[in-house]
Amino acid sequence: VLTKELSTCSKTKHMSSTAKPEPQLVAENEKILFTYDVIWQESDIAWTSRWDVYLSENSQVPSQVHWYSISNSIMVVIFLSLLVMSILLRNLRKDIAGYNSTEALTDEEKEEDADESGWKLVHADVFRPPQNFPMLYCVIIGSGAQIAVATGATIVLSFAGFVNPSRRGSLMLAVLIIYMICGCLAGYLSSRLYKAFRGRQWQLCTVITATAFPGVCFAVFLFFNIILSFMRSSGAVPFLDVLILAAMWCCVSIPLVFIGAYFGYKRDTIEYPTVTSTIARAIPPSNTYLNPKLNIVMAGLIPFIAAYVELFFIMTSLWMDQYYYVFGFTLIVYAILLITCVEITILMVYYQLCMENHRWWWFAVGCSGSVSIYLFLYSIVWFHSLHSSNIFMTYLLYFGYMFLISLAMFLATGMVGAVSSFWFIRKIFGSIKVD
Repeated sequence: VLTKELSTCSKTKHMSSTAKPEPQLVAENEKILFTYDVIWQESDIAWTSRWDVYLSENSQVPSQVHWYSISNSIMVVIFLSLLVMSILLRNLRKDIAGYNSTEALTDEEKEEDADESGWKLVHADVFRPPQNFPMLYCVIIGSGAQIAVATGATIVLSFAGFVNPSRRGSLMLAVLIIYMICGCLAGYLSSRLYKAFRGRQWQLCTVITATAFPGVCFAVFLFFNIILSFMRSSGAVPFLDVLILAAMWCCVSIPLVFIGAYFGYKRDTIEYPTVTSTIARAIPPSNTYLNPKLNIVMAGLIPFIAAYVELFFIMTSLWMDQYYYVFGFTLIVYAILLITCVEITILMVYYQLCMENHRWWWFAVGCSGSVSIYLFLYSIVWFHSLHSSNIFMTYLLYFGYMFLISLAMFLATGMVGAVSSFWFIRKIFGSIKVD
């Protein structure tokens, strides 16, 4: 404890920010003491409302901007919904009625109509397992469901007030706990789908589901943390916390995934409304505007447009140390994002089936998951407004973590598109009569 009076500070008068004291002469190897003054003033604001000035964005961004974002997104969803309903309901009703009417024809009449085209012709191939990497497909569906449900549950809890940004670390802790609990869902879906594909290595599928995405995240996080520790950065996480995180992953998350996989594999195999043939049907060449690769790239643009305004505020809160407290808007935009992914994916898959392309499994994942491409491209453009330093570590941290966020969005949105397409295809093929 210092008992000597400081000659550079007054005991009776507070220093103000406008005061310009005389420069202090410092000798070589002399210790410098930094001091500060605290002035306590009585306030009429209630204690429970003290954080409102920081947690409210009205001083920075008016709430009308958020409502403009929501209105823009809702208009996109309404327009897309009307488009999907007008196309699918009209065409499907006509197709189903036409396909079912042919069952009453004689064999000679069926031969005359043998040149028919449409999605019914692929009934013996539409439920054929993916030709490439079926196990990886199951892992993506399981991991995407875990991420999507954990994200939605976290946003709901934040909106309800159970998770508050004013309590430091509560949001990150909630994300980790909910994500680990949702490991049961990931194991259940991946194993159940892998069994439908007649896979035999469900243990390996479960291990990859439990370690693939968390392993990538943990490896990137650990790599960045080691570099920050060598640079003596205050952003480095203590070694004990890293061990606790690894223990939570190995002792809680992975066992929950195996528990979910056990129950998923014990369930009966998913039944299809049609029988899959032994030999795959040849896929005719597609038109330019129905090229699967072009459709995948263009399909992700519409969900991104529905959410890009609110994405700006999330990026600002994430990288510019600003509080984000409008979780009600986030919940609405998240729901709009998923609904848009479902609608655009179903529409694209329907057109591919009409072109007699029965390889829709990976196509559905790519259509809705391509929104992550636009997210990463947007992060590159947004990086110029960050006014960051030219240190290489700054670029590495920013683009490294944005890559993980984009990967998580690809898994979540890809799962939503694939599952909704699977439900849609089962419905339409279950409504027709097939020989």
